Amino acid sequence: RKAEGEKIRRKYADRVPVIVEKAPKARIGDLDKKKYLVPSDLTVGQFYFLIRKRVQLRPDDALFFFVNNVIPPTSATMGSLYQAIISTIFF
Repeated sequence: RKAEGEKIRRKYADRVPVIVEKAPKARIGDLDKKKYLVPSDLTVGQFYFLIRKRVQLRPDDALFFFVNNVIPPTSATMGSLYQAIISTIFF
């Protein structure tokens, strides 16, 4: 994953590779894909919205993202989040 992520970052410098996996006990439908290439300036909140639409969650259904067992702030950009944890994620 790490080599694949580095290759993508070289080709698309303004984008961030993201892998989304649902928890084993999650009661939501499957995603049509798990690898995403999102703009660096996209906020985590905007990414929540994008995934909610793809899974077709109702407004009252909960959705949580964990990055290294921590829920990231919704105001953080995907680029800043990626840079903060690049050394621990193996794309």
